[in-house]
Amino acid sequence: MLFNSYTYLLLFLPLVALGFHLLRGSKLRLSLGWLVVMSLVFYGVWNPDPTKPWSPKYVLMILGSCTFNYFLGRKLSVLKHTHRGKVMLGLGIGLNLATLAYFKYAGFLAGIATDLTGWPGSIPVIILPLAISFFTFLQIAYLVDAWKGLTEEYHFTDYLLFVTFFPHLIAGPLIHHREMMPQFARSKHRGLHSNDMSVGVTLLALGLFKKVVVADYLARTASPIFDMAAADGRDPTMLEAWAGAVAYTLQLYFDFSGYSDMALGSARIFGIRFPLNFHSPYKAVSVVDFWRRWHITLSRFLRDYLYIPLGGNRKGSARRYINLFVTMLLGGLWHGAGWTFIVWGALHGALLCVNHAWFALRKKMSLPKIPKPIAIGMTFFVVMIGWVFFRAHDFDTAKTMLASMFGFNGWSGWPPDSMMVVKESRARTPIILALILCWCFPNTQQFMKRYLPALGLREFPELKPGPRRWWHWRPTVPWALFTLAILYGVGREFDKVSEFIYFQF
Repeated sequence: MLFNSYTYLLLFLPLVALGFHLLRGSKLRLSLGWLVVMSLVFYGVWNPDPTKPWSPKYVLMILGSCTFNYFLGRKLSVLKHTHRGKVMLGLGIGLNLATLAYFKYAGFLAGIATDLTGWPGSIPVIILPLAISFFTFLQIAYLVDAWKGLTEEYHFTDYLLFVTFFPHLIAGPLIHHREMMPQFARSKHRGLHSNDMSVGVTLLALGLFKKVVVADYLARTASPIFDMAAADGRDPTMLEAWAGAVAYTLQLYFDFSGYSDMALGSARIFGIRFPLNFHSPYKAVSVVDFWRRWHITLSRFLRDYLYIPLGGNRKGSARRYINLFVTMLLGGLWHGAGWTFIVWGALHGALLCVNHAWFALRKKMSLPKIPKPIAIGMTFFVVMIGWVFFRAHDFDTAKTMLASMFGFNGWSGWPPDSMMVVKESRARTPIILALILCWCFPNTQQFMKRYLPALGLREFPELKPGPRRWWHWRPTVPWALFTLAILYGVGREFDKVSEFIYFQF
Protein backbone atom coordinates (compact mmCIF):
# COMPACT_ATOMS: atom_id res chain seq x y z
CA MET A 1 0.00 0.00 0.00
CA LEU A 2 1.39 3.39 -0.95
CA PHE A 3 1.27 6.50 1.23
CA ASN A 4 0.26 8.56 -1.81
CA SER A 5 -2.92 6.58 -2.53
CA TYR A 6 -6.57 7.28 -1.78
CA THR A 7 -6.81 3.87 -0.09
CA TYR A 8 -4.15 4.79 2.45
CA LEU A 9 -5.14 8.41 3.03
CA LEU A 10 -8.93 8.12 3.08
CA LEU A 11 -9.50 4.56 4.34
CA PHE A 12 -6.59 2.75 5.95
CA LEU A 13 -5.00 5.53 8.04
CA PRO A 14 -8.30 6.92 9.43
CA LEU A 15 -9.48 3.38 10.24
CA VAL A 16 -6.27 2.51 12.09
CA ALA A 17 -6.32 5.81 13.99
CA LEU A 18 -9.97 5.34 14.99
CA GLY A 19 -9.36 1.79 16.23
CA PHE A 20 -6.26 2.89 18.17
CA HIS A 21 -8.23 5.66 19.86
CA LEU A 22 -11.17 3.43 20.76
CA LEU A 23 -8.76 0.94 22.36
CA ARG A 24 -6.93 3.56 24.42
CA GLY A 25 -8.22 2.16 27.72
CA SER A 26 -7.82 -1.48 26.81
CA LYS A 27 -5.68 -4.05 28.61
CA LEU A 28 -3.25 -6.77 27.49
CA ARG A 29 -1.66 -4.57 24.84
CA LEU A 30 -4.76 -4.61 22.67
CA SER A 31 -4.02 -1.15 21.33
CA LEU A 32 -0.50 -2.15 20.32
CA GLY A 33 -1.80 -5.46 18.99
CA TRP A 34 -4.25 -3.50 16.84
CA LEU A 35 -1.33 -1.59 15.30
CA VAL A 36 0.54 -4.86 14.67
CA VAL A 37 -2.42 -6.48 12.92
CA MET A 38 -3.09 -3.41 10.77
CA SER A 39 0.61 -3.11 9.95
CA LEU A 40 0.55 -6.69 8.66
CA VAL A 41 -2.54 -5.81 6.60
CA PHE A 42 -0.66 -2.79 5.23
CA TYR A 43 2.24 -5.08 4.26
CA GLY A 44 0.09 -7.96 3.06
CA VAL A 45 -2.02 -6.13 0.48
CA TRP A 46 1.07 -5.78 -1.71
CA ASN A 47 1.33 -8.27 -4.54
CA PRO A 48 4.14 -8.14 -7.13
CA ASP A 49 1.66 -9.36 -9.75
CA PRO A 50 -1.65 -7.50 -9.33
CA THR A 51 -3.34 -9.87 -11.80
CA LYS A 52 -2.99 -12.76 -9.32
CA PRO A 53 -4.96 -13.25 -6.09
CA TRP A 54 -3.50 -12.17 -2.77
CA SER A 55 -1.13 -14.64 -1.17
CA PRO A 56 -0.16 -14.73 2.54
CA LYS A 57 3.36 -15.99 1.89
CA TYR A 58 5.06 -12.61 2.27
CA VAL A 59 3.24 -11.90 5.54
CA LEU A 60 4.25 -15.35 6.78
CA MET A 61 7.83 -14.61 5.78
CA ILE A 62 8.07 -11.37 7.78
CA LEU A 63 6.32 -13.02 10.75
CA GLY A 64 8.75 -15.95 10.57
CA SER A 65 11.70 -13.56 10.43
CA CYS A 66 10.42 -11.60 13.44
CA THR A 67 9.75 -14.75 15.48
CA PHE A 68 13.18 -16.22 14.76
CA ASN A 69 15.06 -13.02 15.58
CA TYR A 70 13.00 -12.22 18.68
CA PHE A 71 13.67 -15.55 20.37
CA LEU A 72 17.29 -15.59 19.23
CA GLY A 73 17.68 -12.09 20.71
CA ARG A 74 16.21 -13.31 24.01
CA LYS A 75 18.77 -16.13 24.06
CA LEU A 76 21.63 -13.79 23.18
CA SER A 77 20.69 -11.41 26.00
CA VAL A 78 21.19 -14.35 28.39
CA LEU A 79 24.51 -15.28 26.75
CA LYS A 80 25.75 -11.69 26.41
CA HIS A 81 29.50 -11.21 26.04
CA THR A 82 30.11 -14.99 25.94
CA HIS A 83 31.87 -16.98 23.25
CA ARG A 84 28.85 -19.22 22.80
CA GLY A 85 26.65 -16.18 22.40
CA LYS A 86 29.06 -14.73 19.84
CA VAL A 87 28.86 -17.93 17.79
CA MET A 88 25.06 -17.83 17.94
CA LEU A 89 25.14 -14.15 16.95
CA GLY A 90 27.28 -14.96 13.93
CA LEU A 91 24.91 -17.72 12.86
CA GLY A 92 21.89 -15.46 13.33
CA ILE A 93 23.41 -12.64 11.30
CA GLY A 94 24.51 -15.16 8.68
CA LEU A 95 20.98 -16.57 8.30
CA ASN A 96 19.49 -13.09 8.01
CA LEU A 97 22.03 -12.05 5.41
CA ALA A 98 21.67 -15.36 3.53
CA THR A 99 17.92 -14.81 3.24
CA LEU A 100 18.47 -11.26 2.02
CA ALA A 101 21.18 -12.41 -0.39
CA TYR A 102 18.96 -15.09 -1.92
CA PHE A 103 16.10 -12.76 -2.70
CA LYS A 104 18.15 -9.71 -3.63
CA TYR A 105 21.40 -10.99 -5.14
CA ALA A 106 20.91 -14.56 -6.38
CA GLY A 107 19.87 -13.44 -9.86
CA PHE A 108 22.73 -10.94 -10.08
CA LEU A 109 25.35 -13.46 -8.94
CA ALA A 110 23.93 -16.15 -11.23
CA GLY A 111 24.29 -13.75 -14.15
CA ILE A 112 27.94 -13.10 -13.30
CA ALA A 113 28.65 -16.82 -12.93
CA THR A 114 26.93 -17.57 -16.24
CA ASP A 115 29.01 -14.91 -18.04
CA LEU A 116 32.22 -16.35 -16.60
CA THR A 117 31.56 -20.09 -16.71
CA GLY A 118 28.31 -20.71 -18.60
CA TRP A 119 26.72 -22.10 -15.43
CA PRO A 120 23.98 -22.06 -14.12
CA GLY A 121 22.39 -20.32 -17.11
CA SER A 122 18.99 -18.71 -16.81
CA ILE A 123 17.29 -19.07 -13.45
CA PRO A 124 13.66 -18.38 -12.52
CA VAL A 125 12.85 -14.79 -11.63
CA ILE A 126 13.06 -14.26 -7.86
CA ILE A 127 10.57 -11.71 -6.51
CA LEU A 128 12.15 -9.33 -4.02
CA PRO A 129 9.86 -9.22 -0.96
CA LEU A 130 8.79 -5.76 0.05
CA ALA A 131 11.05 -3.98 2.57
CA ILE A 132 13.28 -7.01 3.15
CA SER A 133 16.43 -4.87 3.28
CA PHE A 134 14.96 -2.58 5.92
CA PHE A 135 13.50 -5.17 8.27
CA THR A 136 16.61 -7.36 7.94
CA PHE A 137 18.90 -4.50 9.00
CA LEU A 138 16.60 -3.56 11.90
CA GLN A 139 16.78 -7.08 13.28
CA ILE A 140 20.52 -7.50 12.78
CA ALA A 141 20.99 -4.37 14.92
CA TYR A 142 18.69 -5.89 17.55
CA LEU A 143 20.69 -9.16 17.63
CA VAL A 144 24.02 -7.34 17.97
CA ASP A 145 22.70 -5.17 20.80
CA ALA A 146 21.18 -8.22 22.52
CA TRP A 147 24.59 -9.90 22.63
CA LYS A 148 26.13 -6.66 23.94
CA GLY A 149 23.52 -6.54 26.71
CA LEU A 150 21.90 -3.36 25.41
CA THR A 151 18.35 -4.72 25.03
CA GLU A 152 15.64 -5.34 27.57
CA GLU A 153 13.18 -8.20 27.92
CA TYR A 154 10.74 -6.85 25.38
CA HIS A 155 7.26 -8.29 25.01
CA PHE A 156 6.75 -10.11 21.69
CA THR A 157 3.92 -7.75 20.72
CA ASP A 158 6.19 -4.75 21.28
CA TYR A 159 8.94 -6.36 19.19
CA LEU A 160 6.53 -7.14 16.37
CA LEU A 161 5.36 -3.55 16.37
CA PHE A 162 8.95 -2.29 16.38
CA VAL A 163 9.69 -4.24 13.19
CA THR A 164 6.36 -4.03 11.36
CA PHE A 165 4.94 -0.60 12.37
CA PHE A 166 3.54 0.47 9.03
CA PRO A 167 4.81 4.11 8.84
CA HIS A 168 8.44 2.95 8.60
CA LEU A 169 8.04 -0.59 7.25
CA ILE A 170 8.44 -0.03 3.51
CA ALA A 171 11.30 2.44 3.18
CA GLY A 172 12.42 3.53 6.61
CA PRO A 173 13.63 5.43 8.45
CA LEU A 174 15.82 2.70 9.95
CA ILE A 175 14.59 3.00 13.51
CA HIS A 176 16.41 1.62 16.55
CA HIS A 177 14.80 -0.44 19.31
CA ARG A 178 16.10 1.92 22.03
CA GLU A 179 14.27 4.80 20.35
CA MET A 180 10.97 3.03 19.77
CA MET A 181 10.31 0.60 22.61
CA PRO A 182 9.99 3.26 25.36
CA GLN A 183 7.61 5.24 23.15
CA PHE A 184 5.40 2.20 22.56
CA ALA A 185 5.28 1.59 26.32
CA ARG A 186 4.22 5.20 26.96
CA SER A 187 1.65 5.36 24.15
CA LYS A 188 -0.33 2.16 24.60
CA HIS A 189 -3.06 3.86 26.67
CA ARG A 190 -2.85 7.38 25.23
CA GLY A 191 -5.15 7.30 22.25
CA LEU A 192 -5.07 10.28 19.88
CA HIS A 193 -4.14 13.82 20.93
CA SER A 194 -4.97 17.04 19.09
CA ASN A 195 -1.38 18.38 18.94
CA ASP A 196 -0.04 15.10 17.58
CA MET A 197 -2.85 15.00 15.02
CA SER A 198 -2.12 18.58 13.89
CA VAL A 199 1.62 17.95 13.54
CA GLY A 200 1.06 14.58 11.88
CA VAL A 201 -1.43 15.82 9.29
CA THR A 202 0.81 18.78 8.42
CA LEU A 203 3.82 16.50 7.94
CA LEU A 204 1.68 14.23 5.75
CA ALA A 205 0.61 17.22 3.65
CA LEU A 206 4.18 18.47 3.21
CA GLY A 207 5.41 15.00 2.29
CA LEU A 208 2.60 14.56 -0.23
CA PHE A 209 3.45 17.92 -1.78
CA LYS A 210 7.12 16.96 -2.13
CA LYS A 211 6.22 13.65 -3.76
CA VAL A 212 3.17 14.40 -5.89
CA VAL A 213 3.77 18.00 -6.92
CA VAL A 214 7.57 18.29 -7.00
CA ALA A 215 9.17 14.84 -7.43
CA ASP A 216 6.62 13.43 -9.88
CA TYR A 217 6.82 16.58 -12.00
CA LEU A 218 10.61 16.39 -12.12
CA ALA A 219 10.28 12.74 -13.19
CA ARG A 220 8.66 13.99 -16.42
CA THR A 221 12.07 15.39 -17.33
CA ALA A 222 14.41 12.81 -15.82
CA SER A 223 12.70 9.58 -16.93
CA PRO A 224 12.40 10.27 -20.70
CA ILE A 225 16.02 11.44 -20.91
CA PHE A 226 17.43 8.43 -19.03
CA ASP A 227 15.16 6.13 -21.09
CA MET A 228 16.49 7.71 -24.27
CA ALA A 229 20.08 7.13 -23.09
CA ALA A 230 19.21 3.45 -22.53
CA ALA A 231 17.56 3.00 -25.94
CA ASP A 232 19.20 2.32 -29.29
CA GLY A 233 18.21 5.65 -30.85
CA ARG A 234 20.03 8.95 -30.61
CA ASP A 235 22.05 9.94 -27.54
CA PRO A 236 20.90 12.85 -25.39
CA THR A 237 22.37 16.20 -26.29
CA MET A 238 24.65 17.90 -23.82
CA LEU A 239 21.90 20.11 -22.39
CA GLU A 240 19.40 17.25 -22.29
CA ALA A 241 21.85 15.08 -20.34
CA TRP A 242 22.50 17.82 -17.80
CA ALA A 243 18.78 18.49 -17.46
CA GLY A 244 18.11 14.78 -16.93
CA ALA A 245 20.86 14.43 -14.33
CA VAL A 246 19.88 17.54 -12.36
CA ALA A 247 16.16 16.66 -12.58
CA TYR A 248 16.79 13.16 -11.23
CA THR A 249 19.05 14.49 -8.46
CA LEU A 250 16.20 16.71 -7.31
CA GLN A 251 13.49 14.11 -7.96
CA LEU A 252 15.24 11.56 -5.76
CA TYR A 253 15.57 14.00 -2.89
CA PHE A 254 11.97 15.22 -2.96
CA ASP A 255 10.66 11.67 -3.48
CA PHE A 256 12.54 10.11 -0.57
CA SER A 257 12.34 13.16 1.68
CA GLY A 258 8.61 13.31 0.96
CA TYR A 259 8.25 9.66 1.92
CA SER A 260 10.15 10.28 5.15
CA ASP A 261 7.94 13.26 6.01
CA MET A 262 4.84 11.12 5.43
CA ALA A 263 6.34 8.39 7.62
CA LEU A 264 7.01 10.95 10.37
CA GLY A 265 3.49 12.31 10.02
CA SER A 266 1.80 8.90 10.03
CA ALA A 267 3.68 7.86 13.17
CA ARG A 268 3.11 11.20 14.92
CA ILE A 269 -0.67 10.75 14.63
CA PHE A 270 -0.21 7.89 17.11
CA GLY A 271 2.11 9.92 19.33
CA ILE A 272 5.29 8.26 18.03
CA ARG A 273 8.32 10.26 16.87
CA PHE A 274 10.74 8.73 14.39
CA PRO A 275 14.41 9.73 14.09
CA LEU A 276 15.36 12.46 11.65
CA ASN A 277 16.28 11.06 8.23
CA PHE A 278 16.99 14.14 6.08
CA HIS A 279 18.32 17.60 6.80
CA SER A 280 18.86 19.63 3.62
CA PRO A 281 21.54 17.32 2.17
CA TYR A 282 22.05 19.52 -0.90
CA LYS A 283 23.22 22.29 1.41
CA ALA A 284 26.11 20.07 2.48
CA VAL A 285 29.59 21.62 2.20
CA SER A 286 31.39 18.27 1.75
CA VAL A 287 30.64 14.63 1.02
CA VAL A 288 31.20 13.88 4.73
CA ASP A 289 28.60 16.53 5.55
CA PHE A 290 26.28 15.11 2.88
CA TRP A 291 26.21 11.71 4.59
CA ARG A 292 25.44 13.40 7.91
CA ARG A 293 22.35 14.87 6.24
CA TRP A 294 21.20 12.26 3.66
CA HIS A 295 19.38 9.12 4.82
CA ILE A 296 20.73 9.79 8.30
CA THR A 297 19.42 6.55 9.82
CA LEU A 298 21.15 4.41 7.17
CA SER A 299 24.40 6.33 7.69
CA ARG A 300 24.06 5.70 11.43
CA PHE A 301 23.49 1.97 10.89
CA LEU A 302 26.48 1.64 8.54
CA ARG A 303 28.66 3.53 11.02
CA ASP A 304 27.60 1.62 14.15
CA TYR A 305 27.23 -1.90 12.73
CA LEU A 306 29.77 -1.98 9.90
CA TYR A 307 32.36 0.82 9.95
CA ILE A 308 33.12 0.68 13.70
CA PRO A 309 33.22 -3.17 13.86
CA LEU A 310 35.66 -3.08 10.92
CA GLY A 311 37.94 -0.96 13.09
CA GLY A 312 36.69 2.53 12.33
CA ASN A 313 39.48 5.06 12.73
CA ARG A 314 41.17 3.21 15.60
CA LYS A 315 43.83 1.40 13.55
CA GLY A 316 45.59 4.17 11.67
CA SER A 317 44.74 6.37 8.71
CA ALA A 318 45.34 3.73 6.01
CA ARG A 319 42.99 1.26 7.69
CA ARG A 320 40.47 4.06 8.23
CA TYR A 321 40.34 4.78 4.50
CA ILE A 322 39.93 1.09 3.71
CA ASN A 323 37.10 0.82 6.24
CA LEU A 324 35.37 3.88 4.78
CA PHE A 325 35.64 2.51 1.26
CA VAL A 326 34.42 -0.98 2.18
CA THR A 327 31.51 0.44 4.19
CA MET A 328 30.28 2.58 1.31
CA LEU A 329 30.87 -0.20 -1.22
CA LEU A 330 28.64 -2.51 0.82
CA GLY A 331 26.20 0.34 1.31
CA GLY A 332 25.94 0.67 -2.45
CA LEU A 333 25.38 -3.05 -2.82
CA TRP A 334 22.64 -2.88 -0.17
CA HIS A 335 20.75 -0.45 -2.40
CA GLY A 336 20.56 -2.87 -5.29
CA ALA A 337 22.05 -5.87 -7.07
CA GLY A 338 23.81 -4.32 -10.04
CA TRP A 339 27.13 -2.92 -11.16
CA THR A 340 25.75 0.61 -11.20
CA PHE A 341 25.02 0.44 -7.45
CA ILE A 342 28.47 -1.01 -6.80
CA VAL A 343 30.08 1.85 -8.75
CA TRP A 344 27.90 4.37 -6.90
CA GLY A 345 28.99 2.96 -3.53
CA ALA A 346 32.64 2.81 -4.57
CA LEU A 347 32.49 6.40 -5.82
CA HIS A 348 31.15 7.64 -2.50
CA GLY A 349 33.70 5.56 -0.64
CA ALA A 350 36.49 7.16 -2.66
CA LEU A 351 35.01 10.64 -2.21
CA LEU A 352 34.82 10.17 1.57
CA CYS A 353 38.48 9.11 1.61
CA VAL A 354 39.49 12.15 -0.45
CA ASN A 355 37.38 14.38 1.79
CA HIS A 356 39.00 13.11 5.01
CA ALA A 357 42.46 13.38 3.43
CA TRP A 358 41.72 17.00 2.50
CA PHE A 359 40.58 17.75 6.07
CA ALA A 360 43.85 16.32 7.39
CA LEU A 361 45.94 18.28 4.86
CA ARG A 362 44.09 21.54 5.54
CA LYS A 363 44.61 21.12 9.28
CA LYS A 364 48.29 20.24 8.89
CA MET A 365 49.06 23.17 6.59
CA SER A 366 46.60 25.64 8.18
CA LEU A 367 44.79 26.12 4.87
CA PRO A 368 41.58 28.18 4.81
CA LYS A 369 38.17 26.61 4.27
CA ILE A 370 36.71 26.58 0.78
CA PRO A 371 34.09 29.36 0.59
CA LYS A 372 30.69 27.93 1.50
CA PRO A 373 28.87 28.59 -1.82
CA ILE A 374 31.71 26.96 -3.76
CA ALA A 375 31.85 24.02 -1.34
CA ILE A 376 28.09 23.47 -1.68
CA GLY A 377 28.33 23.62 -5.49
CA MET A 378 31.25 21.16 -5.60
CA THR A 379 29.46 18.72 -3.28
CA PHE A 380 26.23 18.95 -5.27
CA PHE A 381 28.18 18.28 -8.48
CA VAL A 382 29.95 15.11 -7.31
CA VAL A 383 26.77 13.79 -5.65
CA MET A 384 24.89 14.34 -8.91
CA ILE A 385 27.52 12.35 -10.85
CA GLY A 386 26.95 9.50 -8.42
CA TRP A 387 23.18 9.69 -8.92
CA VAL A 388 23.67 9.13 -12.65
CA PHE A 389 24.96 5.62 -11.85
CA PHE A 390 22.24 5.15 -9.22
CA ARG A 391 19.48 5.93 -11.75
CA ALA A 392 20.90 4.39 -14.93
CA HIS A 393 19.33 1.18 -16.25
CA ASP A 394 22.80 -0.31 -16.66
CA PHE A 395 26.46 0.67 -16.93
CA ASP A 396 26.16 1.53 -20.64
CA THR A 397 23.33 3.96 -19.90
CA ALA A 398 25.44 5.69 -17.25
CA LYS A 399 28.36 5.98 -19.69
CA THR A 400 26.09 7.44 -22.37
CA MET A 401 24.68 10.03 -19.95
CA LEU A 402 28.11 11.06 -18.67
CA ALA A 403 29.57 11.17 -22.18
CA SER A 404 26.78 13.50 -23.26
CA MET A 405 27.11 15.66 -20.16
CA PHE A 406 30.82 16.24 -20.72
CA GLY A 407 30.71 16.83 -24.46
CA PHE A 408 31.99 13.49 -25.79
CA ASN A 409 28.82 13.17 -27.88
CA GLY A 410 28.97 16.75 -29.08
CA TRP A 411 28.35 20.18 -27.60
CA SER A 412 24.85 20.71 -28.96
CA GLY A 413 22.09 22.28 -26.89
CA TRP A 414 18.41 21.41 -26.99
CA PRO A 415 17.45 19.48 -30.16
CA PRO A 416 14.92 20.64 -32.80
CA ASP A 417 11.24 20.33 -31.89
CA SER A 418 10.78 17.18 -33.94
CA MET A 419 13.47 15.37 -31.91
CA MET A 420 12.57 16.55 -28.40
CA VAL A 421 11.63 14.04 -25.74
CA VAL A 422 11.13 16.89 -23.23
CA LYS A 423 10.44 20.51 -24.09
CA GLU A 424 13.14 22.85 -22.81
CA SER A 425 10.61 25.16 -21.17
CA ARG A 426 8.99 22.25 -19.29
CA ALA A 427 12.37 21.12 -17.97
CA ARG A 428 13.93 24.46 -17.07
CA THR A 429 11.24 25.96 -14.80
CA PRO A 430 10.66 22.98 -12.44
CA ILE A 431 14.42 22.44 -12.08
CA ILE A 432 15.01 26.08 -11.15
CA LEU A 433 12.09 26.11 -8.71
CA ALA A 434 13.23 22.85 -7.10
CA LEU A 435 16.78 24.21 -6.68
CA ILE A 436 15.35 27.32 -5.02
CA LEU A 437 13.33 25.12 -2.65
CA CYS A 438 16.45 23.10 -1.77
CA TRP A 439 18.88 25.97 -1.31
CA CYS A 440 16.83 28.98 -0.22
CA PHE A 441 13.93 27.70 1.89
CA PRO A 442 13.90 26.13 5.38
CA ASN A 443 13.34 22.39 5.43
CA THR A 444 10.49 20.56 7.14
CA GLN A 445 12.36 20.20 10.43
CA GLN A 446 13.22 23.90 10.57
CA PHE A 447 9.66 24.85 9.61
CA MET A 448 8.12 22.70 12.37
CA LYS A 449 10.91 22.59 14.95
CA ARG A 450 8.80 24.20 17.72
CA TYR A 451 6.80 20.95 17.87
CA LEU A 452 9.75 18.54 17.57
CA PRO A 453 8.72 16.66 14.41
CA ALA A 454 11.51 14.08 14.78
CA LEU A 455 14.11 12.67 17.15
CA GLY A 456 17.71 13.83 16.86
CA LEU A 457 17.06 17.50 16.06
CA ARG A 458 19.62 18.71 18.58
CA GLU A 459 22.46 17.21 16.54
CA PHE A 460 22.19 20.19 14.19
CA PRO A 461 22.76 23.72 15.58
CA GLU A 462 20.02 25.29 13.45
CA LEU A 463 17.46 22.82 14.84
CA LYS A 464 18.16 23.49 18.51
CA PRO A 465 15.70 25.61 20.51
CA GLY A 466 16.10 29.27 19.67
CA PRO A 467 14.23 32.43 18.71
CA ARG A 468 10.76 31.84 17.30
CA ARG A 469 10.30 33.08 13.74
CA TRP A 470 7.09 34.14 12.06
CA TRP A 471 7.40 31.26 9.60
CA HIS A 472 7.63 28.58 12.30
CA TRP A 473 4.52 26.40 12.11
CA ARG A 474 1.95 26.51 14.91
CA PRO A 475 -1.42 24.73 15.35
CA THR A 476 -3.47 27.83 14.54
CA VAL A 477 -6.23 28.61 12.06
CA PRO A 478 -3.95 30.44 9.56
CA TRP A 479 -1.55 27.49 9.50
CA ALA A 480 -4.49 25.08 9.15
CA LEU A 481 -5.50 27.05 6.06
CA PHE A 482 -1.92 26.74 4.82
CA THR A 483 -2.12 22.96 5.20
CA LEU A 484 -5.43 22.91 3.32
CA ALA A 485 -3.84 24.98 0.54
CA ILE A 486 -1.00 22.45 0.33
CA LEU A 487 -3.51 19.61 0.10
CA TYR A 488 -5.44 21.49 -2.59
CA GLY A 489 -2.24 21.76 -4.63
CA VAL A 490 -1.64 18.05 -4.13
CA GLY A 491 -5.20 17.25 -5.22
CA ARG A 492 -4.74 19.08 -8.51
CA GLU A 493 -1.81 16.79 -9.38
CA PHE A 494 -3.17 13.61 -7.79
CA ASP A 495 -4.20 12.04 -11.08
CA LYS A 496 -2.24 8.79 -10.78
CA VAL A 497 -0.44 6.77 -8.13
CA SER A 498 3.33 6.48 -8.60
CA GLU A 499 5.63 4.31 -6.52
CA PHE A 500 8.31 5.86 -4.35
CA ILE A 501 11.85 5.33 -5.63
CA TYR A 502 12.80 3.45 -2.44
CA PHE A 503 9.57 1.43 -2.49
CA GLN A 504 11.16 -2.02 -3.00
CA PHE A 505 14.73 -1.84 -1.71
